[in-house]
Amino acid sequence: MAETYKFLIINPGSTSTKISVFENDQEQFHTTINHSPEEIRKYHEIYDQFDFRLELILDVLKENNIALSEFSAVIARGGNMRPVVGGTYEVNDEMLKDLKIGVMGSHASNLGGGLAHAIASDLNIKSYVVDPVIVDELEPLARFSGTPLISRKSKDHPLNQRAVGRIAAQQANKKYEDMNYIIAHLGGGISIAAHKKGKIVDVNNSLNGDGPFSPERTGGLPFGSVIDLCYSGEYTKDELMKKLVGHGGLVAYLGTNDGRDVTRMIEEGNKEAETVYHAMAYQISKEIGAMASVLKGQVDGILLTGGLAYDKRLMGWIEEYVSFIAPVQIFPGEKEMEALALGVLRVLNGKETIQVYPNK
Repeated sequence: MAETYKFLIINPGSTSTKISVFENDQEQFHTTINHSPEEIRKYHEIYDQFDFRLELILDVLKENNIALSEFSAVIARGGNMRPVVGGTYEVNDEMLKDLKIGVMGSHASNLGGGLAHAIASDLNIKSYVVDPVIVDELEPLARFSGTPLISRKSKDHPLNQRAVGRIAAQQANKKYEDMNYIIAHLGGGISIAAHKKGKIVDVNNSLNGDGPFSPERTGGLPFGSVIDLCYSGEYTKDELMKKLVGHGGLVAYLGTNDGRDVTRMIEEGNKEAETVYHAMAYQISKEIGAMASVLKGQVDGILLTGGLAYDKRLMGWIEEYVSFIAPVQIFPGEKEMEALALGVLRVLNGKETIQVYPNK
């Protein structure tokens, strides 16, 4: 009989902390702790929120009569540590140090490894992260930008993308590692990746100005015009960064980052909203086409996931543009909590080797 494991899963986001309890691959409990802008603004740096979030997590577990002593491991979403290959990593001191200083950038996900480690250490059990946001498996040609001053980087949504890739492969009675997929994570940020035989060999940098525009990010821009904005004297660096990430995309054009709001606008006859939304679908489709060329046309499927994948209008537009490349499958929402549990379960069941940080 297979051993039973119980996992505490922690997924910190900018304005929320998601918590799940899994028994092997089955979710037993889930909740989302929302953090108001007023609460978050109290903290100057991301890691200043550490004690605040830890206390909330422990309070929720206590309120729901979930005993810490029952857990076999604590698992968290991985943040901006140094670039690594995909897989499951045990949290170690070097990882904690790099997450705290934000060696590859500052984001709420940087809190995950530390929160998991703090709880696990008191219980004398192990803590893990799985497929962190800086998974970097780019092939050499994908790293070229056009100037040796800049190398293209991999910052996307590997956790959810890989989870969806595994689901699609399983449905086809095949292994993810044997398939070529183009997988698009469509959320507040949009990342579109070429998955070749289990490796993410090319992907747009969904955080720092690459690929299609998204609900709140500009994506790639004509750089000459960006340089003009930088030297216009109208914006500070911080103001301009916010216009590119957070206040770009749908927010800039339509004043909302919620696809449901845009759908309501369209249904009420707002032609501008329809054009902008269609333009986003157009840019997403162009990026999918680019990834098809990376895979030399050998594409087993195009997988669309994330919150925007619930929108049938948007999905319909994209499918019209790209279905000639390969069959399109839609997996609405995100599978991050399940993917975290399954990543550690594969290691504990001997189906996958644990990775050691850092490994690049």
